Formats: sequence, C-alpha cells, structure tokens
Amino acid sequence: MTADRSDYQPINCEFHDLLEDLATTRKPARISFLDEHGVVRHRDAVIADVFAKQGAEYLATAAGETLRLDRLVEVGAARLADFEKPSA
Repeated sequence: MTADRSDYQPINCEFHDLLEDLATTRKPARISFLDEHGVVRHRDAVIADVFAKQGAEYLATAAGETLRLDRLVEVGAARLADFEKPSA
C-alpha cells in the first residue's frame, strides 16, 4: 500500500499494544483496513511485525503484506474507532 506519509495519524497506544501482542503470539486475526481508494478490505492474516518507517507506523503480515496502522478499521474483535484518540 502506498500513501503520503505526511498525513499519518498516530493510533491509540492501547490498540498499538494489541497489535504488538498479536505479532508476538502469531495468533491469526481478521484485519479490516481502508485501501488507497478508501474501500474497506479484509484479510485473515498473522501479524509478523509492527514497525515505524519514515514517519508512519505499519504492520507486516506473515504473507508479506504491509498495512499502515492509521488505515486499520478493525483487528480481531477490536475496532480502532472504539479506542480513545492518542493525546497530543
């Protein structure tokens, strides 16, 4: 997925921790995210890594796909919108 990194919006720390836990345990999860056209897409995947690069944060799936964290809608049963916004 390619997108302008300058518009990256940090995600909530608790949601970020959830992603790191899933990466550590390699537990499969259903991932819903917005593609570059704003369409919700779904993947059943194992999160292999959560990392920062050039001012944005991403997750990498075991299948090799990279998703920007602020494009996530839901991972497992956790919806990003249900978490509080990070403090500025």
